Amino acid sequence: MWLELQIFGFRALWSPYFFLFVLGLAIAYFLITGPFRRKFGGDEEPTKKQKVFVYTAFALLYIVKGSPIDLLTHIMLSAHMAQMAIYYLVFPILLIKGIPAWIWRKVVYLPVVRPVLNLLTKPIISLLLFNTLFSVYHMPIIFDFAKSSQIAHTTISIVILVAAFIVWWPILSPLKETNTIKPLLKIGYIFANSVLITPACVLIIFADHTLFDTYSQGGAWIQAMQLCVPGDVLQGLSGQLSGPQMFSNMSPLEDQQLGGIIMKIMQEITYGVILARIFYGWFNTESLKVDPIPAETHNY
Repeated sequence: MWLELQIFGFRALWSPYFFLFVLGLAIAYFLITGPFRRKFGGDEEPTKKQKVFVYTAFALLYIVKGSPIDLLTHIMLSAHMAQMAIYYLVFPILLIKGIPAWIWRKVVYLPVVRPVLNLLTKPIISLLLFNTLFSVYHMPIIFDFAKSSQIAHTTISIVILVAAFIVWWPILSPLKETNTIKPLLKIGYIFANSVLITPACVLIIFADHTLFDTYSQGGAWIQAMQLCVPGDVLQGLSGQLSGPQMFSNMSPLEDQQLGGIIMKIMQEITYGVILARIFYGWFNTESLKVDPIPAETHNY
């Protein structure tokens, strides 16, 4: 498949402009949290763990949105679902945990942001917001529309990403004043999140026909490919491209089912890791509250 994808050219495969954008983000993080942090009102440098989280987040961002994987997401739904799992579930977690609290405090307490965030991060609202947007996006009519327009695709992608940050904020916030949910409620919150995202995955896995024209109809697919392949390259290849099937041994229906399975598995792994960390932290805290066994006293 790799050799076949090379017909789309270097720009489509490696997105050099997006690479420069991500590199700019990494440099900005380094400068703001390092040499120039006092100019921005910062005190402490991020820890090594925070730096690993953030730079890993930037690497993943480029991999799923700028590398050949992004091109594959317009050819195979299974690649798209893997991209969504990393982009909406893993990427926000890494940034929330990696960006120092003093930066988050400046962002969260902006006059425009604070009242909106206070409302949207209420557990029920944040859960419904993200999972509704994610499910609606994967309705065939919405999905195919998003793949037909660069503006629609970018706007929808950013809106869901913001909702992804919002859904993680109540349980992962680095600010003590906003991280007030008790551990047991956090565990329930994660379970609820897992349940609410399931219907969209189930619909995709068990559908007995292809749902998305983008991955099954030649015309809709060519239109979707315009989101990542330069127009002149795509026009030059128009006579050679018959549809996404020419790049995969799977049928569109098999690819669709695999996509739903990938999304569900990656979601369960991500939620499981967060759940384990919360439970482990809560268990250790509760263990410290247990009074030690009093030493025996002996009377002589």
